[in-house]
Amino acid sequence: MPLLDQLAAAASERVDARLQELLKTSGGPDTRLQQALEYSLLNGGKRLRPLLVYATGQALGASWENCDRPAMAVELIHAYSLVHDDLPAMDDDDLRRGRPTCHKAFDEATAILAGDALQTLAFQVLVNGEQPAALLMAQTLAQASGSQGMVGGQMLDLQAEGEQLTLEQLEKLHRHKTGALIRCAVRLGGLAAEAQATTLEKLDAYASALGLAFQVQDDLLDIKGDAATLGKNTGADALHHKATYPGLLGLEGAEQKAYDLIQEAKSSLQSLPGDWNALLELADWCIQRNY
Repeated sequence: MPLLDQLAAAASERVDARLQELLKTSGGPDTRLQQALEYSLLNGGKRLRPLLVYATGQALGASWENCDRPAMAVELIHAYSLVHDDLPAMDDDDLRRGRPTCHKAFDEATAILAGDALQTLAFQVLVNGEQPAALLMAQTLAQASGSQGMVGGQMLDLQAEGEQLTLEQLEKLHRHKTGALIRCAVRLGGLAAEAQATTLEKLDAYASALGLAFQVQDDLLDIKGDAATLGKNTGADALHHKATYPGLLGLEGAEQKAYDLIQEAKSSLQSLPGDWNALLELADWCIQRNY
C-alpha cells in the first residue's frame, strides 16, 4: 500500500472521528440545524485539506495530536464553503458527493445557517485547548478563508460569469477561491511543527502550485469526468458560462499546464530536509485523479 494511501486513510479516519465528537459536544438548541451540520460535514469527500495538514506536519516532526485541531478547522471551513457555494444565489448545484446538496436536503435558510455555524466552529476548534501557535493559526485561517482569500475568490468567480478572462485573471481567481485554503492547510501543518519562516516559504510555493493544478484538473474533470464517479453533475462550468483552463488553453494545453504546475510544486520541496514522499505522491495524484 503506497505511503500516501496509508496516510490518507489514517488522516481521514482520525479527522472524521474528531469532527463527529465535536458535533456531539457543540450542539445548539435546534435539532434540524444539528442534522444539517452532520449532513454537510460527515458526508465523505477527499479530506484533502486535513491530509495536507497531517502530511506536512509529520514530515516536519509534528505529532498527530498537534495536527488534529488545524486539520479539523480547515475541513470545517471547506465544508462551510461548499454549502454556501451550492446555494441558488451562487453555483446553484443540486448534487454534492453523490447526494442532494444541503439546501436541497433541507432548505436554503437552514443551509445558510449551517454554513455560518461550520465557519464559527472552525475558529472555536483552534482557540480551545492547548494548541501550539493557536493565534497564528487562527490568523492564517481567517486570512485564507475571508475576503483576502477564498471568499474574495468566490466574488471574483461570480463576477466572471459570462466574461472572457485572460489566463492571468483566471489564475488570480483560482489562487484565491481554491488555492488559498490549500496553501493554508500546508501552512497550518508547518505551524503545528513550529517550522521556520524559510521552510514555510518553500511550503507555500509547493502549495501555491498544487492548488492551481488541483483547479485545472477540476476544470478538466468537469468536461471529461464521469458524474457518478465525481458525485456531482458535469458540465456545470459551461452551463454557467464560466472561464476555464480548457476553455482558454484547450484540453491538451490544460493538461500540460497541470503537469507543469505539479513539477513546480515538487521542485519546491527538493531543498527541504525531511521525508516529503507523501506530499510528492499527493502532487502526482492531484492530476491523475478522476474525482
